[in-house]
Amino acid sequence: MPGAILTAAGMVNCPHAAPGILAASGARVLVAGQPVALLSDMATVAGCPLASVTPPTPCVTVGWMQGSTRVAVAGQPVLLQDSVALAKTAAQAPQGPPLVVPAQTRVIGG
Repeated sequence: MPGAILTAAGMVNCPHAAPGILAASGARVLVAGQPVALLSDMATVAGCPLASVTPPTPCVTVGWMQGSTRVAVAGQPVLLQDSVALAKTAAQAPQGPPLVVPAQTRVIGG
């Protein structure tokens, strides 16, 4: 399904609304002046509210399982707003899908 291409400026929040920082490695291609995010990229989450529960199980990363089927950079699929992703704890326990908000909406991938 087509969606806005994610860049380093996009917002990625864990399912519990903690902000994540997307480390976009597609520096060969810029969209709106920002490198595009690739399927192999991860987002680091800080401040997940589940750190205060017992036992603490905060989200620490967001990883993607499916990217664009039509657009790639250096052989890696780019990430779209609707790409399939999952937030995980430090023990790699799944926490749910993240909330993804692209910084740009003009460049659409499929």
